[in-house]
Amino acid sequence: MAQDTTVPKLNFKFWLDKAIEWGQANTLESQTDVCLHLPQLQEFLLQTYETLKQMNSVVAIQQFPLIGQLLGRLCWNPFVIGYGESQKTLMWCLCCLYSSEPQSLVELKANSWIRNLLCHLLSSSKWEKNEAETSTFISALGYTSADYYCHLVENIVSSLVTELRGNQCSELNIQGRISISHVNAVSLFCLPLITLPDLTPLLETLLVYHGGASKEILSSEFLEAVNDAFLKKKISLSESAIFSLWHRHLPSLENATLSLFDQLISLQINSLEKVACVIKDSRLTQAASHPAIFRIVNEIFKNVLLETDGAPEVMTIIQVFIQLFIQVQQNENKQHKFPLKAYFPHHHQPLVIALLRRPFELPSTHWLQHLKHISDMLKSIVEDTNISSFADLYEIWFLVACFGEWLDIAAEQLMKAAVAPDALLWLLSFYYCPENEDQQRTQTMVESRAVYSHLMMFYNRTVLSFGELQASVNSIADTEQYPTQCLITHLLTNFLLFSSGGHMIAQEFISHITETTDMSKEVSSLLIRTAYRIKPNGGENQRTVKLLNELLQKLALEV
Repeated sequence: MAQDTTVPKLNFKFWLDKAIEWGQANTLESQTDVCLHLPQLQEFLLQTYETLKQMNSVVAIQQFPLIGQLLGRLCWNPFVIGYGESQKTLMWCLCCLYSSEPQSLVELKANSWIRNLLCHLLSSSKWEKNEAETSTFISALGYTSADYYCHLVENIVSSLVTELRGNQCSELNIQGRISISHVNAVSLFCLPLITLPDLTPLLETLLVYHGGASKEILSSEFLEAVNDAFLKKKISLSESAIFSLWHRHLPSLENATLSLFDQLISLQINSLEKVACVIKDSRLTQAASHPAIFRIVNEIFKNVLLETDGAPEVMTIIQVFIQLFIQVQQNENKQHKFPLKAYFPHHHQPLVIALLRRPFELPSTHWLQHLKHISDMLKSIVEDTNISSFADLYEIWFLVACFGEWLDIAAEQLMKAAVAPDALLWLLSFYYCPENEDQQRTQTMVESRAVYSHLMMFYNRTVLSFGELQASVNSIADTEQYPTQCLITHLLTNFLLFSSGGHMIAQEFISHITETTDMSKEVSSLLIRTAYRIKPNGGENQRTVKLLNELLQKLALEV
């Protein structure tokens, strides 16, 4: 028998040949060879698991067609499953091959085979002392091993769930309490089996279980593994269970939030309906109904925005999240609502209340008055009080930015309504230039007011040429201040969307802006937000909705 123990990494054929040669290790020679290779086999299984957990089950089986046969043979070798962590590692590998959403009869049969193997591994050393006697007993009862072990797992899960729930209801009964170490051990026991559907009731019971302890009693490995499996859609959990997980384990909440951002940024965002659907599916807006979760998610948003230098697509994602969060709040039962101050404890409450009002809650004829009210309050906070640091100013700016729907409506109102522009221009200037160091915001106000005045001269013109408009707003390319460029682009885009003659030259002018300035992402985000906002009232804005669709299609082709 070969004595060479130098084995190539992930050499499935080598280990399959070994597993066939060993059988169930019934001879002294095979037992000796198994023992010789056990350390390297354990290393191989760990490397296999690290590889498999990065794949879905279909890809894993396609890439490693021998894996099922190999794992199946190893699971029935008592020397292998009795060595170190091999039994647990085999369970992990099998769970990676389990298809959470089987699409064919083959996958269904594979799942059944995996469940049987997991039940066998679970029972072979943990719960049964004598395998031979157990097999004889099972046969005498008229059961197959698969049936017996499957029912055994169900009974174990049912028993643990009953024990935990009963203890939760009688926390004052000190003698009847389950020890913290026992609950922690149960959570560790679940680790290799987390994606097994039979275990879901136990996972959910553990996640909502506290047992009166002042510190976390579940293992961090368990909490991280459950969160990872949930985010990868390998398991399905009730809302109460997943909310409890995020509330009790900060790293899981952080990972869930950052995972949502990664998922959305990886999309080519051309529709906020799709963004909204992904956000709702994440369950984070529902979980944020608890103020502690909301404040943490909000803090992560701030950090992501800072780290991405205020990327428009990130800001748009945050704004959609806040809109959906408000919807959830409005649908909440009044008995379960937390006070507003619990979500925004350090902000001027009248400003928060004004920003929280959704535009559709007010007649459109009242929008202008509401925006002036917001602008006046904000100006009073920023200019008439002593803002001691950039951090304080950023907090105020971020609050306003989260409710960007009102900022977009401010730019639209400047184009569509006969208004005294200063209050709305100041609001937009603050958004694009919150600091007034060296009078930058003041300068932005002056330049944007000049451009606005030029645009108003063309507003009612039904015939308008590209050259005329370009000459009138050439400051968009000449200004040295990036915030001013952004604000002017915001005004100009709204002019093209809502003025009488703007529609005729919108495509040409938008292309000119995106090709000659750094405003491509800003324009794209603005168009997407506007489409999302006005589509519900498409009948009133039919021509603008059609134009927005055309502009977005063209921008998508240019990416």
